[in-house]
Amino acid sequence: MTLAPPLDSNIISSLKTGDRVLISGTLYTARDQAHKKLVELIAKGKKLPFDLNGQIIFYAGPTPRKKGSLVGSIGPTTAGRMDAFVEPLLQNGLKGMIGKGPRSQKVKELLKKYQAVYFLATGGVAALLGKCVKKSEMIAFPELGPEAILRIEVENFPVIVASDSNGEDIFK
Repeated sequence: MTLAPPLDSNIISSLKTGDRVLISGTLYTARDQAHKKLVELIAKGKKLPFDLNGQIIFYAGPTPRKKGSLVGSIGPTTAGRMDAFVEPLLQNGLKGMIGKGPRSQKVKELLKKYQAVYFLATGGVAALLGKCVKKSEMIAFPELGPEAILRIEVENFPVIVASDSNGEDIFK
């Protein structure tokens, strides 16, 4: 299955745990510190650096790029580290997250409540995932260095549905 963000309710409901998906389009990278800043902006009622509606956040911080490359290696970060930040982002329209490893029971319940999905990207193949990136632009929090938020354009970025909007989970 191939999909392109932004994701809508029809796409979300069609995705089932275990589905293999190729994503082509815009993803946003963000890790722990960027998530903290996003949630702080939401709490203060301030404008976010990008519209979350229907979007996918990739829990990644690419390595420095090599000459001739858009990004360096770009592998998934352990998703559980972002669990504390998930609900405000889902409340503001986020529909997908990409990381590695299992999610808490609370996050699985939130995916069901807000009709969102969690995808797994394979760890250990960051150099290959980096080759799926066709465009990269820093859009927020440059002071965070490799944890700054990037808008990346990907083509045929391979993921697996780990937790779907029906509460099913690949780690069961």
